[in-house]
Amino acid sequence: MTKTALVVGATGIQGSAIAARLVKDGWHVLGLARSPQEQAGVTPIAADLLDPIALVQALEGLKPTHVFLTTWLRQDTEAENIRVNGTMVRNLLDAVRPAGSVEHVALVTGLKHYLGPFEAYGKGSLPKTPFRENQGRMDVANFYYAQEDEVFAAAARDGFTYSIHRPHTVIGKAVGNAMNMGTTLAVYAELCKETGRPFRFPGSQVQWDSLTDMTDARQLADQVIWAATTPAARNEDFNIVNGDVFRWNWMWHRIGDYFGVAVENFDGVESPLEEQMKDDASVWAEIAAKHGLAEKDLSRLASPWHTDADLGRPIEVVTDMSKSRALGFTGYIATDKAFFDLFDRLRADGIIPKA
Repeated sequence: MTKTALVVGATGIQGSAIAARLVKDGWHVLGLARSPQEQAGVTPIAADLLDPIALVQALEGLKPTHVFLTTWLRQDTEAENIRVNGTMVRNLLDAVRPAGSVEHVALVTGLKHYLGPFEAYGKGSLPKTPFRENQGRMDVANFYYAQEDEVFAAAARDGFTYSIHRPHTVIGKAVGNAMNMGTTLAVYAELCKETGRPFRFPGSQVQWDSLTDMTDARQLADQVIWAATTPAARNEDFNIVNGDVFRWNWMWHRIGDYFGVAVENFDGVESPLEEQMKDDASVWAEIAAKHGLAEKDLSRLASPWHTDADLGRPIEVVTDMSKSRALGFTGYIATDKAFFDLFDRLRADGIIPKA
């Protein structure tokens, strides 16, 4: 029997990769978003998770067997993050309950489970690296925990299984995404090339020198679908990264070489991208016009605040993958290849200039 997937946040970096992999594997895929986009093989569903009545109407008559939750809305405070994002998960699970069809729910969160929410990001008493699932929750309010609790409560009530997935910074394509390091770095490199500015690392000395890891959206998709279809992986939480580790003092040169820009050796002084790129909107519009690019609005491509948060952390961030490896998940991709694959796709799709 064909399985039916409901991908919530289907237009984002994570959701679009999951939807594409499900389509490739022969699933019937429903893609829910506030503003759905055309996606090959995906049936679009327009709905707002904060409007429970409209959500029920949008899902009426549909019988998803698997739900993949990949969306959230950033608010001004963590208290509001908890209220809004917990409500979104609860509304969605309430809306699919009447059909009685759901067998499994996968929730994608992230390493803020270990690093703390935006208000306390990378501060205070943190678990030692590499981060492991058995380290549990921090003693601080966190909207990821609220999302998990909604899934746990609904699973206990409705009888479905679940899996929780915690990627590090995700590499993938999604225009208009609020957390998009790969595209942000590609756009920054193109701006440096156009203006003659050096490609300067914006973050901290610790991040420049320490080991770290990242998550390709395709790697995340593979693990999420593996967990949804593997009995031993049910009702478990999993870290998900590419499987390699690197230092930014190596990766930064790899990215600079790809774009053919001069890389400035890091001098220990942080120079956040949000400051470096604050006056670049008009420059990008000129680049887009000159090369006939698909998106002239810099704000829809780059999220410097998020990249600054990741690259400015004062601690090492390395993630353990032993738990899912022991259960049979063997996915791997080198992170420099993940970046280059994304950059190639951005060029091919007319998001950034061709070489």
